[in-house]
Amino acid sequence: MIGLGTLGNIALILIGSTIGLVIKGGLKKRFQDTIMSALGLAVIFIGISGALEGLLVIEDGKISSSNIMLMIVSLAIGGFLGEAINIEDKLDQVGEWLKGKLKITKEKDKGFVQGFVNSSLLFCVGAMAIIGSLKDGLFADPTILLAKGFIDGVVAIFFASTLGIGVFFSVIPVGIYQGIITLAAGYIEPYLSERLITNLSFVGSILIFAIGINMIFGKKIKSGNLLPAVLIPIIYEIILNFYNHN
Repeated sequence: MIGLGTLGNIALILIGSTIGLVIKGGLKKRFQDTIMSALGLAVIFIGISGALEGLLVIEDGKISSSNIMLMIVSLAIGGFLGEAINIEDKLDQVGEWLKGKLKITKEKDKGFVQGFVNSSLLFCVGAMAIIGSLKDGLFADPTILLAKGFIDGVVAIFFASTLGIGVFFSVIPVGIYQGIITLAAGYIEPYLSERLITNLSFVGSILIFAIGINMIFGKKIKSGNLLPAVLIPIIYEIILNFYNHN
């Protein structure tokens, strides 16, 4: 069944968030702060490992750098576009709107918007979300998204235990994002190359790194406004294909 992967992913995030909310009630603030810092470190290193896969190449036993200019151009142009659209502010507004609809007071859940935005970005940005959705749409194979769901679910436990119920509602953008890719898989697949997937993955991993920085030090980087950076490798691939065919 096409779409089973995304549905399973959503279910596992909801389960993890629910467990985290139950745990949250019994955790003192100092435990929550320490867990958040630990998660931030984990997210940073997940981002670093993914980024290095696209930035470092081993040839003849020597390590050399690759895609440096693509990284710089992607982040610069992506940041400019994201700032012009002000994606981060719009994500915050969605979080505040949900918070208002649910009548959640600041005293009851101070981390609602942060939990919603950070978890939404983290669960959506990455190679597993893209590749898993494509396999789900093309072959009705949910395995990658279900594996991602288990990871997301574990992360959701700790996110929700420190940031609260906002993490629960991250399933909305996850469902929309992965659902669109799944439904459009047949149209996208012919244009995907291994190089493009690698480039999308490593640029996305840099954004994951930025999320980790914010988790530890507060909102120092507008990671939401950097989201258009993941579109630049697609434009780069189109330009390369055009050049190679002429």
